Amino acid sequence: MLKRHEVEILLKAGHGKSEVARLAGVSLCSVKRIAAEDPVRHVDDSAERAKRQIGRPSMVATFRKRVLEMLQETPDLATLEILRRVREAGYRGGKTALYALVASLRSKPVKPLVRFEGLPGEFSQHDFGQVEVQFRNGSSERIHFFASRLKYSRLVRVSLVPDEAVESLVRTLAEHLASWGGRPLLCVFDRPKTIALKWHKNGEVTEWNPVFAYATLEMGVGVELCWPYRAQQKGSVENLVGFVKSSFFKVRRFHDEEDLRQQLKEWHREVNQERPCRATGIIPAVRLAEETPRLRALKVQPDELALRIPVYVGPTGTVLHEGHAYSMPPEAISMPATLYLYAQRVRIVAGRYQAEHPRKFSAQESSSLPEHCAALVAAVSGKRGKRYLKRQQLLELGEPAIRYLTEIVHRRPRQWFEDVDRLHRILQSHGPEVLRRAMEEGLQQQIYGAFFIERSLQAELSFSQVVQ
Repeated sequence: MLKRHEVEILLKAGHGKSEVARLAGVSLCSVKRIAAEDPVRHVDDSAERAKRQIGRPSMVATFRKRVLEMLQETPDLATLEILRRVREAGYRGGKTALYALVASLRSKPVKPLVRFEGLPGEFSQHDFGQVEVQFRNGSSERIHFFASRLKYSRLVRVSLVPDEAVESLVRTLAEHLASWGGRPLLCVFDRPKTIALKWHKNGEVTEWNPVFAYATLEMGVGVELCWPYRAQQKGSVENLVGFVKSSFFKVRRFHDEEDLRQQLKEWHREVNQERPCRATGIIPAVRLAEETPRLRALKVQPDELALRIPVYVGPTGTVLHEGHAYSMPPEAISMPATLYLYAQRVRIVAGRYQAEHPRKFSAQESSSLPEHCAALVAAVSGKRGKRYLKRQQLLELGEPAIRYLTEIVHRRPRQWFEDVDRLHRILQSHGPEVLRRAMEEGLQQQIYGAFFIERSLQAELSFSQVVQ
């Protein structure tokens, strides 16, 4: 159409038709035809081609009316049957063209769009997200975050998390719910393996992640998962992560992770207390006043939330969890147990036996209670067995103990057990941290033996008394 317009302009400027054909790069016949046509009033080539019916006539077009009558009479008539009937009526074209015609004429059922909205205190949405962040200091890092939003008020809470494991999910969920002042009727999630392990095709969960299931029971949280093929639900949850990425991570620059955390606090204040939500036109904090009375208190506060993990008391009287060993009474050896994992401590229950330890995070770090060590030594028969068990308990203090005892054994191969007995008594009376520090000092001064450890501890005790 623009080419036709060009020809018209050249003709109006007074150029001859032959010269217009040369200047516009078209044939003389085209110039003569355009000169006889109405002036160009639009530049839509597709519409003009359809109007002029440019191209070879379709063989199936002549059967359009007949096909339409068949579909009006029997809307669900099979396309193969329509093909048979029109071929009997004289159609000689291919089946692909006919199938396309039938598809364009057959009425399609349209489902109404149902928005996934909520009433005050009814729903909250939760999901993990991750984004690659380039810091201004030149480093880059993949940031994992957990996002939550109250569906009615649109109040948002985002926390950075170390990973997307079940413990990160449960603890961050508890913190978010506590910050809102309570829990809604249902917390809506996508369908990650941290929540659901197996489900039917209709979306019904057949096996839950047991750690997640027990935690929700403790908090009193109701759970709803997005069902497969429910775009209104799933899209809404995923849009929460998209909203966090587009309104925070993509529009801000961060010097380092600490700067990111500070800006995240500012962003929370901006989206929750200052800026009206685009969906509701109301500031979320204002709408939260309507929602808060409908939120129910958590049964367990975040710092008291324990994850239940099935474990086993091994032959050495310890329970292993994430590479950390926690001691138990020797009577509990070979018993199944439950490990209650808190944020900063661990409680283990095996029948009528139980123990509580500070939670360990450093690699290969373990926790042994003095009474367990003494009971385990007493339970071992034979002098030789007791000595090696004491030595093993000392070696569990880590690298300093291994190096210190190695020197003792090689320097006094026939008397090392005397040092081990004395060091083990120090372990029982002073605890692992004190003994580890004393061993590190011995390694620095290259003085090896229980006599040095005892002297160091006595000097430290005397100094403490003088200071007091």
